[in-house]
Amino acid sequence: MEKIAPEKTRGTFKLFLGYAPGVGKTYNMLSEAIRRRQRGEDIVVGVVETHGRPRTAELAAQLEQVPRKKIEYRGVVFEEMDLDGVLARKPQIALIDELAHTNIEGSKHRKRYEDVLDILAANIDVLATMNVQHIESVAPTVQSVTGIQIRETVPDWLVQRADEIVMADLTPEALQTRMRRGDIYGVDRAEKALANFFRRGNLIALRELALQHVTKAVDRTLTAYMDAKRIQEHWAVRERVAVCISSNSASQILITRGARIAEGVGGELFVLHIDTGSSDEEQSTLATNMQFARNLGAQVTTIKGTSVAHAAAEFVREKRITHIIFGRTAVSGFRKYLYYWAIQHFLSEAPNVDVHIVTQHRERE
Repeated sequence: MEKIAPEKTRGTFKLFLGYAPGVGKTYNMLSEAIRRRQRGEDIVVGVVETHGRPRTAELAAQLEQVPRKKIEYRGVVFEEMDLDGVLARKPQIALIDELAHTNIEGSKHRKRYEDVLDILAANIDVLATMNVQHIESVAPTVQSVTGIQIRETVPDWLVQRADEIVMADLTPEALQTRMRRGDIYGVDRAEKALANFFRRGNLIALRELALQHVTKAVDRTLTAYMDAKRIQEHWAVRERVAVCISSNSASQILITRGARIAEGVGGELFVLHIDTGSSDEEQSTLATNMQFARNLGAQVTTIKGTSVAHAAAEFVREKRITHIIFGRTAVSGFRKYLYYWAIQHFLSEAPNVDVHIVTQHRERE
């Protein structure tokens, strides 16, 4: 019997992400929209900011546009996207530029990305654009690198919600060339921009941040695909480093080692504590270790279990870990036997994973 696909209940969200003005986000979005319209899809422009760029304006003019809404504020008339107009028109796809934009007072929502959520909820697909510096968690880093305050941001969860992320990419050198030609701003503004935000060092750093976000999005898509298809094999497309810690203060050495490995292989860092029961004093040290891990950018997880080996193997499978680090204290006798038995038990249960055993000095009693 032929399976019937479930009915679509919300719009698909495709985000064109850039690292600076002028890399081609809006141009790429419009180009895709024109191709899809030629294939018969019903597309309208909710809002596109051309910034006086002739080539962008030429593309936008080829598409139907929902007239903007005029809102008077303090004696001045502003134009904003007409959310109600887009919803009433009910196209298959709406184009919405610059997600981080703050709407003028008197609009239905404070932020443009909130308008997008309403459109998606109405089962309309959205093609949208934004630059990486407007992602909430990235803005402070960009400010410290460029010295420019980022006033408009969107929450990270919105970016993570995107069904597709496309990076509009251009080398910093090519972007600077476009700036000098006057393709981005007027020639009169070019030199000032090149000496400030568009300095080569700034552009390299911003591009790296954008690439990192696209990599994470691809990784999430792959993980979701593997989960949906129940693929158990370890596809080590991206490195993931896990550190198994205890309440021993020496665990911070393991976390540091894990952070270095993760940085070296360009991977994610996870810190795992398997709770088999501990005293209040141990809990205090454990909390310190966990905060230390978070400060290094680790994703920290606690699992209750009676077997460290079994719980760690389950975690490796679930998170598709590629490297795991265990500590080894200088113990002897029966405790040494138990340690080696636990490692052997882990190896027999875990999928293919690189195991690092780091010797720790036992704390003095």
